[in-house]
Amino acid sequence: MIADRRQFILDNTRPQRPPHTPELTLRLADEITPIWKMTEEALSEIGLPPPFWAFAWAGGQALARYVLDNPAVVAGKGVVDFASGSGIVAIAAAKAGAARVLAADIDPFCGAALAVNAAANGVACGFTDADLLDAPPPAWAEVILAGDICYEKPLAARVMAWLGAARAAGAAVLIGDPGRSYFPREGLVKLAQYEVPTTRELEDMEIKKTAVWTLP
Repeated sequence: MIADRRQFILDNTRPQRPPHTPELTLRLADEITPIWKMTEEALSEIGLPPPFWAFAWAGGQALARYVLDNPAVVAGKGVVDFASGSGIVAIAAAKAGAARVLAADIDPFCGAALAVNAAANGVACGFTDADLLDAPPPAWAEVILAGDICYEKPLAARVMAWLGAARAAGAAVLIGDPGRSYFPREGLVKLAQYEVPTTRELEDMEIKKTAVWTLP
């Protein structure tokens, strides 16, 4: 088991600027970092869940770009970044002037990644590894941001129901999605579309058409 998550992240990533949000710096993995080629079995042997926090996924990059370009969406508001991963969206919200940012991800490694990445960008964000889907959306959350959440069918249905409840309670909901199979476009409004550079090792193409959607 990995005793020091922060040190593990520092040892297995390097500072990089995501191509779609070059004003942000994140510790990310790539082909020259140790965990890039590790199999799921090898990761399990060292006690590491799949390291989604080590990559800037297209949905998160698009959502972070939208928030940075449209700061009024979050400025002065309470914001939840659901399924935070590397923390790219939470950090973008903090940079855009959110009054309070809570990054949520059930992988506790994401908390260590967020701490490192937030410090690198000069912002502060809270973190929880509680499964927010087990309770109603936080009453204080005025905006809920969710990047790349619909890659598994059961999870997608559960998350969309939770986000629908948040919208019904008055929160604004923004979702970044790169065309995942289980993303339900019906009933959503597209706010923006981007062509996000990625890699064939992570995705099936080098440029991923990615949209930001909202629940009306």
